[in-house]
Amino acid sequence: MKDGITVYCVRHGQTDWNAQSRYQGQMDVPLNDSGREQALRNGQALRGLLPAIADVQFVSSPLWRARETMQIVRRELGLEPLDFRTDERLKEVNYGAWEGQLLDTLKKTEASGLAARKADPYNFRPPDGESYADLMKRMVDWLDTVEADTIVATHGGISRTLRAHLLDLNPSGILDLAVPQDRVLVIRRGEMRWM
Repeated sequence: MKDGITVYCVRHGQTDWNAQSRYQGQMDVPLNDSGREQALRNGQALRGLLPAIADVQFVSSPLWRARETMQIVRRELGLEPLDFRTDERLKEVNYGAWEGQLLDTLKKTEASGLAARKADPYNFRPPDGESYADLMKRMVDWLDTVEADTIVATHGGISRTLRAHLLDLNPSGILDLAVPQDRVLVIRRGEMRWM
């Protein structure tokens, strides 16, 4: 990513699985009504930046919860809702065998895995899944193609790795980074703010 470029990172709105503390990963779970309201709020926040952001690029994870979030955001900006690109590299971290599982269930069935994740959150890989280090490589590969200010609808894992990379954060604290669904992360190399 060139210096001076701004990325407006919108995490998808809430899903029923978020509300249940169920690991989603790359499962294609839809937004719930609260999630649609959060996406609407984020579109309204971005609308306050018009006309300055009128010519930004729009890209989304291909997962439905992110695409629906982008459609709502674009509608709020007065733009054709379906006129954006998707990129596979923007998918959430793959939780492998943990996908679809409740956190409370994993505490009983995968206690050692959760302990290993807590000990090394950046490099831990669930069975058949990805680590945050794997996700970072995917995200940076995408980021290297960004040549203009961009609004991106994506996931908590991408938001975390984006901040770790652009702000030179210690990746061992990656799981401690907040991933609100009702705020827009405005980030460029070395600086960030929430709106």
